Amino acid sequence: MKAISLLRSPAVRDGLGIGVAVGAAGLAFGTAAVAAGLSPAQAVFTSAFMFTGASQFALIGVVAGGGDLVAGMLGALLLGARNTLYGLRLAEVLGWRGGVRRALAAHGVIDETTAATLAQPDRASARLAFTTTFVVLGTSWVVTTLVGALATRRVSDIDAWGLDAVGPAIFLALLWPRLREGGARARLIAGLGAGLALAATPVLPPGVPVLLAASAALIALIGPESPAAETADDTEEVRS
Repeated sequence: MKAISLLRSPAVRDGLGIGVAVGAAGLAFGTAAVAAGLSPAQAVFTSAFMFTGASQFALIGVVAGGGDLVAGMLGALLLGARNTLYGLRLAEVLGWRGGVRRALAAHGVIDETTAATLAQPDRASARLAFTTTFVVLGTSWVVTTLVGALATRRVSDIDAWGLDAVGPAIFLALLWPRLREGGARARLIAGLGAGLALAATPVLPPGVPVLLAASAALIALIGPESPAAETADDTEEVRS
């Protein structure tokens, strides 16, 4: 009866829904990774240990373009840096102690787990939502990555199917909702970043234009709408 009650709780329903729906996108990553030259094993390893979709697509995008692996990793790290701010907030909300538990939780701090956790009314529900989302999404993401990678590996001519366009298309799909909801400043940053990347692509090695485009995000530090300032304000509200 207790297990049935847990399955019916909003925290578990949220985690299951998000985990299954978003986890299906692992098919696209597996496809894009193999199209970029990674093996199925490398694709699965990336999904299991990197576990942050936007950064993964950014990495293979650079690799597919013939860029240096270091440049790809730096671009992925820049995109994943937002998880640090999420972690500061979730550490207070979840309140877990112990090095091992906190280290495992830190690996699961991404957009989806943060959204599911912060939507809960109390700490117990927040912990349940975080754990459910992390486990379900993490498992489905790795499994669907493997399925997508193996299926693509069996395709004789990847270019003929246009599978090399899957990565950029999914990456754009991940960014589009943020552009629509972020307001004028977000669109300004996106436009400036895209302009810098386009201007630098003909003259700089693959991967470097992405890093240069990231400098457009410095605009976010100007004025009261800074994301860092908003996160700090939110954290203070939780503490109070």
